[in-house]
This record gives sequence, C-alpha cells and structure tokens, in this order.
Amino acid sequence: MTSPLRLRYQTIEFGDVDIHVCTLRDNQQFDDPNDIALKLGISSATWPIFGVIWPSSLVLAHYIACHETKGKRILEIGCGMALSSLLLNQRNDDITATDYHPEVGVFLERNTQLNHGKAIGYQRIGWADEASDLGLFDIIIGSDLLYEDAHINLLADFVHKHSNRACEVILVDPGRGRKNKFCRRMETHGYSFSQEKPEHTDYLEQPFKGHILRFWRGDN
Repeated sequence: MTSPLRLRYQTIEFGDVDIHVCTLRDNQQFDDPNDIALKLGISSATWPIFGVIWPSSLVLAHYIACHETKGKRILEIGCGMALSSLLLNQRNDDITATDYHPEVGVFLERNTQLNHGKAIGYQRIGWADEASDLGLFDIIIGSDLLYEDAHINLLADFVHKHSNRACEVILVDPGRGRKNKFCRRMETHGYSFSQEKPEHTDYLEQPFKGHILRFWRGDN
C-alpha cells in the first residue's frame, strides 16, 4: 500500500509581500500510481524533485523581486513549485509557467488560490517538443535546470525559440559544472551574457555556491 503524500505549508517573505506555498514535505515523497510520470521518463527517484523549493529557486525569486518587469511578457521554464511565477503574479505581471512534470499544474493552481491570485497561464511542455503555442517572451527565467549534458543544447534552443527579438534571460545555476557550455551555446544564438554571485543570501541555510546568469540581445 502506498503512503499518502505528506505536504508542507510555508510562507516566504519578499519585503512586504508574503507568498504562501504548499509543497511536498520533503524529497522522499512519491505518488505515481498510474505510471503517468514513468511513461514520461520521470523515474521514482526524480519524481519528487519538482515538489520542494530548492535554494536556486529562492535565489531567483529574490532576484526577480527587485527586477524591473512591468509591461513585459515573462516565461518561467522548469518552474517546479513556481515561486517566482507566484511572486510575479502578485505584482500583476504577465507571467506564464512551464514544466514537464505532470503534477506541477495541480500544485500551481493550488498555490495560486492560496495567494488569492489570478490564474497563471501554464503549459506542460518538454524542451524538445516541437509543437507549442507559447509564443514569444520579453523575459525568460528559470533555476537549477542543467542537470545533464543533454540539457545544454535543448534548453538553449528552447529559450531561443521563445525569445522576442529583444529579450532578457535570467537563470540561476547552483554550480553543476555546465554553465560555461550553456553560455557558449547561447552565444551562438546571438546573446551576450554576464554572471554574478547573489549579493545577499541570508534567507538560505547554507552559502550559495552558484551564479545568476543573465543573457540579453536587442535593446536589453
């Protein structure tokens, strides 16, 4: 008999804005009785990765909380618990979230309701998927996305496919050893880039070893 999922409710503060989030209790939770995730290539070991808030997600949300986004069309890729999307939604920004995991949409809807926000546009999509009506975006964001070497070109090409002529891309990488290859791939698509350490991470339990990667082309 499979144990029921254990959930956790928490409130994360961004200045005077509180974001309420329901997540998995920890990354030991698992629930795929109909093998929906398994058929998508998501194993039992990786199934719960989507369902907790990782340090990179917190870094991204704190960065984007101070970033100018008014009037921009924004896409969060590999959103997981979609913390940044929930925060941007509270500012009434034009945010769309995407992920490949089949349970992300369920949690996104629940967490949007917890924050009394308007519905967030969401699509379950893989970076290799050909058919998509997502369209083009002015800002694309994401955190902790480069798990495997095979993801480097897929992610860069997906970003390029959904970028407006003038576009800014903000990715937080915790230091998995693939950012340099990814940056070179983005250069082939015509992007300039910079990297920086987050200035303040006192909201994290441990020092953050990764970087905030920023890419831009056009007038950004």
